[in-house]
Amino acid sequence: MQADFVIVGAGSAGSALAARLSEDGKHSVIVIEHGGSDFGPFIQMPAALSYPMNMGLYDWGYRTEPEPKLNNRRLAAPRGKVIGGSSSINGMVFVRGHAADFDHWAEQGASGWSFADVLPYFKRMETSHQNGGIGGEEGWRGTDGPLHVRRGPAVNPLFDAFIEAGRQAGYGVTEDYNGSRQEGFGLMEQTIHKGQRWSTAEAYLKPALKRKNVTLVRCLARRVVIEGNRATGVEIERGGRIEVLEARREVVLAASAFNTPKLLMLSGIGPGGHLAEHGIEVVADRPGVGANLQDHLELYIQQECIQPITLYSKLNLISKALIGAQWLFLRRGLGTSNQFEACAFVRSAAGVPYPDIQFHFLPGAIRYDGKAAAPTHGFQAHVGPMRSPSRGAVTLRSPDAKAAPVIRFNYMSHEEDWRDFRRAIRIAREVFAQEAFDPYRGREIQPGADAQSDADLDAFIRAHAESAYHPCGTCRMGRSDDQLAVVDPETRVIGVEGLRVADSSIFPQVTNGNLNGPSIMTGEKAADHILGRTPLAPSNLEPWINPDWRESDRLA
Repeated sequence: MQADFVIVGAGSAGSALAARLSEDGKHSVIVIEHGGSDFGPFIQMPAALSYPMNMGLYDWGYRTEPEPKLNNRRLAAPRGKVIGGSSSINGMVFVRGHAADFDHWAEQGASGWSFADVLPYFKRMETSHQNGGIGGEEGWRGTDGPLHVRRGPAVNPLFDAFIEAGRQAGYGVTEDYNGSRQEGFGLMEQTIHKGQRWSTAEAYLKPALKRKNVTLVRCLARRVVIEGNRATGVEIERGGRIEVLEARREVVLAASAFNTPKLLMLSGIGPGGHLAEHGIEVVADRPGVGANLQDHLELYIQQECIQPITLYSKLNLISKALIGAQWLFLRRGLGTSNQFEACAFVRSAAGVPYPDIQFHFLPGAIRYDGKAAAPTHGFQAHVGPMRSPSRGAVTLRSPDAKAAPVIRFNYMSHEEDWRDFRRAIRIAREVFAQEAFDPYRGREIQPGADAQSDADLDAFIRAHAESAYHPCGTCRMGRSDDQLAVVDPETRVIGVEGLRVADSSIFPQVTNGNLNGPSIMTGEKAADHILGRTPLAPSNLEPWINPDWRESDRLA
């Protein structure tokens, strides 16, 4: 088999790439995906989000190495193994990131990826549903893109209480955190459409597969085939046989922040010494491959609710069955939401120029993976810092393509991490203590009222911090003369022709919030670079920055 372009990974960026590279009908595309169909309620029903990321059918099942600063715990590190990739198993939260994040990318050598450059692609990819209509804030939101983005119904009064509590605490309210102003408390946005998960499989890949020039191949990608100094195809295994899918023009890796660097290293592209240890011939000595691994950590700050209005009453089998039936037959009710319908982005201290803490609010006290629900009515905020200085790495466990990579995040390895997390916990407590929560607030479930000192909070962090599942950075984009960069600003792998990377692994720095939105944008923008098109014209819109950020962490 051969095509003009061979894409490895049918996930957030890969699906967008497949659609854009094939839409004019001039080029053929093969998409490689190890996982299978996304059919079925566990993926399609938004409220069932805790299931697919715990199912080997849909998840690669990776775990970190023991994390020294987190009591040597091995943390879950899920990535989607299904069409739609992680957009088919994630929490369906849509965040673009802060404008300053992308300006920092450009400053670090990713020229052409400043906020002015990427905003047109965020707009191209979405249809924003707000306030009963299409669009939202004038000029900032997309109106006719394939990715449908909406706000939840926010019927539960606890959502309003959370936003009002943020206002009462002095943090202000944002009408649209994906518009001009991220900072503040507001309604959270979801990749949900007509009551079901709207993954990139729905938005991009399934429509593209209706074209004659797009083929989906289910198999394991073993390595990129490189002849001379050029990528010519991908070696795969399916049905017990080894084959090569040939790329007439280019190979594009979009296999995740874990699997993309693994594939590059298996193909001879990476740190020369590490490859030699595994008996792999070095094609391009790129020490940045697998380095610069970043993520967000989060904690659940849980409060008892003295009114029986939380999700706790819906966790019994009868309620779950009724919710499932209402969703299945009517596409209505609690099943149509991920339950994350309010959020906040705040600054941890005066002198921080833009938000560095994110809150997801949930009208229930339960882990993100659906395990260990508190045995009572409660509500919680998932809270964590956005810009940890800690960096980890993805390395090879063996030269066997079937072996999981070695994933080390080195979480909490700087004093700054501990300071920021303590601040995040204390801000969450301050918000929950506001008047808006007076009708609902009971005792603090966790960390618990006894945990007040820095040492108490540090112990809680070590025992309970979890990944927010936002890995990125392992094939960093930068200048072509930067020894630690892996791809240039047109997503070309430095030192090898005919090979690109387009997924969250190319992020120079993790963006504020959830990474699905920026990953899809990366696929959209990379497609224009691959096809040699002039990039969309930069935006001249100016994002809102708190004018008093030097003096205060709140509104003046």
